[in-house]
Amino acid sequence: MVYCTSFEFKIGLIYVASTDKGVCKISVPRQNRKDFFRWLHDNFDNNDVVDNRARNKDVIDQLTRYFNGKLAKFTLPVDFIGTPFQIRVWKELSKIPYGTTISYKQLAKRLGTSKGFQAIGRANAANPLPIVIPCHRVIGTDGSLVGYSSGIKTKEFLLKLEGALMI
Repeated sequence: MVYCTSFEFKIGLIYVASTDKGVCKISVPRQNRKDFFRWLHDNFDNNDVVDNRARNKDVIDQLTRYFNGKLAKFTLPVDFIGTPFQIRVWKELSKIPYGTTISYKQLAKRLGTSKGFQAIGRANAANPLPIVIPCHRVIGTDGSLVGYSSGIKTKEFLLKLEGALMI
């Protein structure tokens, strides 16, 4: 079963979905309800998707504390839905500490693929768990805010929230 719900926060409407293994999808503003449910239906049987806020209480609580500046490390169990390469990238992303950034080049080096920038960029863009798996902490080699599927404004907001960006 996949348990989904939405909640409103100051950055907008956020959709979340969890399985019995853990949170599997978070859609932040710029990804609408249609995109969220398309992803769910692409990855799960339609009959297995149910509305259940109670099953996502911990996800909502931790995201709320994060957005209020009271949580620096998520402790949610996750259920990665992706290719082996994507999952490898996402696991590496989860090691980037709160309030810090790394470049795509540094991420490629950590993954042992010095020429895999585009593949890593695609894996970041496909990250179904933005914020919890902090793809927003990956920036251009020159320090520029590039490549965030939820928009550069959201990336900037998150990095400012974490104190990683002073503008």
